[in-house]
Amino acid sequence: MRKDKSESQDASPYAGRWVARLNGRVIAHGGTPEQARLAAQKSRHKEKPEIMYMPTRPLSISPLIERVRAALPDEEHYLVGGAVRDALLGRVSHDFDFAIPRNAIPLARRLASVFKADFYVMDESFDIARLILTSAEGVRDVLDFAAFRGADLYADLRGRDFTINAVAFDVQAEALLDPLDGASDLRARIVRACSDSALRDDPVRVLRAVRLAAEFDFKIEAGTRKAMKAAASLLPDVSPERKRDELFRILAGPRPADSLRALDLLNAFPYLLPELPALKGVQQSEPHIHDVWEHTLGTIRYLDELLSWLVPGDGSGTADDSYAGPLTLQLGRYREQLAAHFAKRLNADRSLRALLFFAALYHDVSKPATRSVDAGGRIRFFGHDQRGAQAACERAIAFNLSNDEIERLRSVIAHHMRFHFFVSHMETQGREPSRRAVYRFFRDAGEAGIDLVLLGLADLRAIWGPTLNLQTWAAALDIAHMLLENYWERPEETVSPPRLVDGRDVMQEYRLEPGPLVGRVLEAIRETQAAGEVSTREEALAFGREWIRQDEK
Repeated sequence: MRKDKSESQDASPYAGRWVARLNGRVIAHGGTPEQARLAAQKSRHKEKPEIMYMPTRPLSISPLIERVRAALPDEEHYLVGGAVRDALLGRVSHDFDFAIPRNAIPLARRLASVFKADFYVMDESFDIARLILTSAEGVRDVLDFAAFRGADLYADLRGRDFTINAVAFDVQAEALLDPLDGASDLRARIVRACSDSALRDDPVRVLRAVRLAAEFDFKIEAGTRKAMKAAASLLPDVSPERKRDELFRILAGPRPADSLRALDLLNAFPYLLPELPALKGVQQSEPHIHDVWEHTLGTIRYLDELLSWLVPGDGSGTADDSYAGPLTLQLGRYREQLAAHFAKRLNADRSLRALLFFAALYHDVSKPATRSVDAGGRIRFFGHDQRGAQAACERAIAFNLSNDEIERLRSVIAHHMRFHFFVSHMETQGREPSRRAVYRFFRDAGEAGIDLVLLGLADLRAIWGPTLNLQTWAAALDIAHMLLENYWERPEETVSPPRLVDGRDVMQEYRLEPGPLVGRVLEAIRETQAAGEVSTREEALAFGREWIRQDEK
């Protein structure tokens, strides 16, 4: 960005302070906007200076903003919200919100023509439009243009959610405008509401405050926390899609378990995820050390740790954790494959990581409804996996998740006990699952089998907590390694063997009509092939003939 000469001269001495400027020159300064204004009045009481904040570092404004300025040389427009906050923090942003006095939609349409960008009208009644620019490398920049929400820019900023998001950058003048002192809250690492009514005006901000606090490791100001708790009961007034998007951003971000505990303390779950409060106080038999709710949060915390150790760029695990060494030794070789797995998306706006954490949050959701106690006093939860999958899918449908996401969620929760069965079999009999069992696991789970392995390990950690012995952990890691090895290194042997015969072969050889029996024969042949019991077309056809004979008995 270009820099005014006087600004570049004045910025260094006043970095981190508020200044009053007249004709591009600093005439006074202070620690707050009001101090700078009062200081200016002492010497220039008849004039009205511009009050602005001088950042402590050069703003990391995207070059894209310079292109916007050049394309709109005579238009008043301000960069607002998260992009300015990120610039003050030295972070890169690809989401840009612009506030302009009026006619945002036609201005955005004109800019879309200049940039050859995709153009969408987001809300005609509120005069909001969106541009999406996609680079040759596939990076998406989203630019939203909206008319002032209020009489002017200052009214617009006062109506926003939190002070750290209510700093504006005058693109033409290249000046920061911060009437709510958001820059000071950024330095103090505080999330503070812009007004007393900010949370009531838009209750989804309850979720957003929790997300921002976790993302930046900030504290939520006490008054704002009190307002959040009061506004949580208003969450039913928010559209399911907006609640979903904020929740999934929490699950995709840092420290999701802490964020979920914060939402629980705010009493948000009855109005956000009403199935969850019933998990509290539901006791479980040993080796479980927690009730179902604390176990669920533990599963999410351990899953976060596992991903930090195994997925490049997903944070950093606790180096001195005695369980981390064996984990990385056994599974560290699959870091690149795991990164590629989580880089895929079933929906352009939501990550697979967030969906897996949502599955972890709901994996035991039906334990309260299925709890029973046998004659020996042992607590059982028969069928909680299948019923839990149904409950989670109903919540996913209410959130308008895509069909692909719902199916992945169903698969992960419905099959999450299978990993534990494998580990138990390994411990009691000292044998890995058979090739047939591995084939059935991935036949039923598909690509979700990768998620099941990770969830299984996290679930096991949460069951035992610090009482987990390293022998059990080693058995679990052996199972995890074996499953991932088959999936990524030997898929044609056990996971997806090439077909030796097809439907036409089956119908001709056995004189069958088209129908379900043909598919059943093909599946039986393929499973036997994955088990290593047939390897040629002739062997496959002979097996199929005997299978039909046995089936007809």
